[in-house]
Amino acid sequence: MIRKLYIAAFLIGIFSSCGVKKFIPEGEHLYTGSTLELRAELSKKEEKQLQGDLESLIRPKPNSKILGVRFGLWSYYKGQKEKPGFIIRFLNKKFGERPVYLSQMAPERTGNILINRLENKGFFYSTEDFEVIQKDKFASLAYRLDVSAPYILETYQLLADTLPVMREVANSFENRLMVKGKKLDLDELKKERERIDQDLKSKGYYNFNPDLLIFEADTNQYEDRKYDLYLRLKTNTPEIAIHPYTIQNVQVFPNYGLNQDMEDLDTVTVRGIDIIQRPEVFRPGLLENYVLLKEGNKFNPQNSRLTSNRLSNIGNFRYVNIAFDELDTVRSEDGTYPLKATILLSPLSKRTVRAEIQGVTKSNSFVGPALILNYQNRNMFRAGEILNITGKFGYEQQIQSGNRDALRSIELGLQGSLVFPRVLFPVPVMNRFQHSIPKTRINLGYEYQNRTSLYQLSSYNASFGYFWNVNRYVYHEFNPVSLSIVNLANTSPEFEEILTANPFLRRSFEQQFISGMNYTFNYNQLVDEHRKNAIFLGATVDLAGNLFRGAKTLFNSENPGSIFGLEFAQYIKGDVDLRFYHKFTKESVLVSRIFAGAGVPLGNSLSLPFVKQYFAGGPRSVRAFRIRSLGPGSFIPQSIGSGGFFDQAGDIRLEANLEYRFPFNKYLKGAIFADAGNVWLFKENEALPGGRFSGNWAEELGVGAGFGLRVDIQIFVLRFDLATPVRRPWLEKNERWMEEIRFNSREWRRENLILNFAIGYPF
Repeated sequence: MIRKLYIAAFLIGIFSSCGVKKFIPEGEHLYTGSTLELRAELSKKEEKQLQGDLESLIRPKPNSKILGVRFGLWSYYKGQKEKPGFIIRFLNKKFGERPVYLSQMAPERTGNILINRLENKGFFYSTEDFEVIQKDKFASLAYRLDVSAPYILETYQLLADTLPVMREVANSFENRLMVKGKKLDLDELKKERERIDQDLKSKGYYNFNPDLLIFEADTNQYEDRKYDLYLRLKTNTPEIAIHPYTIQNVQVFPNYGLNQDMEDLDTVTVRGIDIIQRPEVFRPGLLENYVLLKEGNKFNPQNSRLTSNRLSNIGNFRYVNIAFDELDTVRSEDGTYPLKATILLSPLSKRTVRAEIQGVTKSNSFVGPALILNYQNRNMFRAGEILNITGKFGYEQQIQSGNRDALRSIELGLQGSLVFPRVLFPVPVMNRFQHSIPKTRINLGYEYQNRTSLYQLSSYNASFGYFWNVNRYVYHEFNPVSLSIVNLANTSPEFEEILTANPFLRRSFEQQFISGMNYTFNYNQLVDEHRKNAIFLGATVDLAGNLFRGAKTLFNSENPGSIFGLEFAQYIKGDVDLRFYHKFTKESVLVSRIFAGAGVPLGNSLSLPFVKQYFAGGPRSVRAFRIRSLGPGSFIPQSIGSGGFFDQAGDIRLEANLEYRFPFNKYLKGAIFADAGNVWLFKENEALPGGRFSGNWAEELGVGAGFGLRVDIQIFVLRFDLATPVRRPWLEKNERWMEEIRFNSREWRRENLILNFAIGYPF
């Protein structure tokens, strides 16, 4: 119903746009926008920046257009009529925009605002002019600015630099923002004051603030638009602002509550920090490691922020509040004022039990319901440890299988993890990390999978590793121990035929023991919501079997490819995922992505284990191809059935994506995208001709394009992507590109239109 309304709205807007003019009241002119002409002797880059800054000041903005149509304005006008229909009321509510008329503009006032901004940027004595351009019932404004030459800094000096606080300012002058040749810019002067304030705060000046600094500019010494800049303290600056503070006492309350009796508590002092609690909810000797505020150190807001981050990252506290109190108005013998730091920690509930019924959608196109039971115990050993036990039961059906037989799956799982908010390591290393202390995670798990009519699979996994954030952008995860044991049982005759036809696939299932280590690195600028250009870089390295192989070879083992009677996998695998996000507006974003991954089977391994192989196609890959229907290389199964699901995977994956995302309204988003990619084998496989990676890999890329709708309600995103293949790599070279589009043909639509459903954005 909603989609029909959008289609109807679009068609009505297209055919009725010419009628907007007749709604404009007599004596009014619809404002269509403005132009701004700068006459300035600036570089192209400076002129572009200045132009953008000035254009942002012109208010109000004209009514928006969609494909040249003022649809929002048309919806508003139609909605004001007597007894508008249901569709018109809906369109007015969702898209309607009040008209912006020329009479609402104040060009003289806008001109003054533009001149004022130029003066703040150092362009004094500029002039402005404007012209009203009217055509029928429409009007626009043309602003012209004659921009004067800017004032350029010649010298920058401190006044009253004999004061201790000003000597500290002088010591930081090597980092000053105002240098010779800098334009006189009010924003830059504010940044310079904030820089000085932050530097002084880091040296203990607790009561200092930027407003105590005054800049004075002198142009009398020059005739060619140069100036001298002087910095001084405001007259009558209070004493407490020009002297540093020293932390004299640090108190931590690990179990703070608003109704807590503060008198009936025990105090344990660990290296100068008072841990105050009753009963003991957090071991004092371990809690002290997270606090960077130390008795005798000068006040430093950076240490306060880092302490808050470290305590919050433990995962046990709902709130972390750090407060400072001045203990005395008389300076100590060392010339500093005393300061008390109080850290209030409000713990979360220790135990939680949660049951969930989920609708699961996976990248391999399996969907279905799942029951999840989770038990969590926070602060298990009174040192911030978190125990998680999760049980799962799920039934899944593969969709979007095309001519391929759809698979069904029953899954049972039990997973347990214990996270220590510190590094479990023979050598103390916690003090080397400032932003957040690495956590240690131990995982144990079991999973049972029954792919109906094919096989049963039991897998056991265990891992030991560390994860941490270096700062708000960089994340590391290192698992020096990662074990997995897989037991394939009750294979059907149909699945045995699949394995017999592809010896590589049989070997990938026979490698029942995977032992190795892995490392993940993420650099993510998306945490800055207002950043116009952001990148995400993810990299993973996975090594398996090499230690066992080396040890067995060293001791001349008769069967170097097995351990404990199980075949073990040996390989090196690495991925790189690079994404670039360019924001035109807050919700209009162009996203480009490149993914490259390769796994090299070593020793007795002919291919990667099946669970480690790559595949292409599906809702998070090349969306114009069904799940696992692309590759490897130019291979295409002779007969499509369940076997194709297992055959069409590889050791190498290359992929590129380009997607433009835009909003329809608050909850409904749209996208236009193009994808290209494929998977290949590292070694030749006679059962999969054309699957090996070669120098002609670019000619074997599958390419697709399409558009999508996303229902974004903040909690989750429902995504629908409709795509069509533009290039099929398994066809003859001169037939791979699509030559015609026939939307009116039912057969063409059935063979070429692929609808993907998923939860969440693809990247």
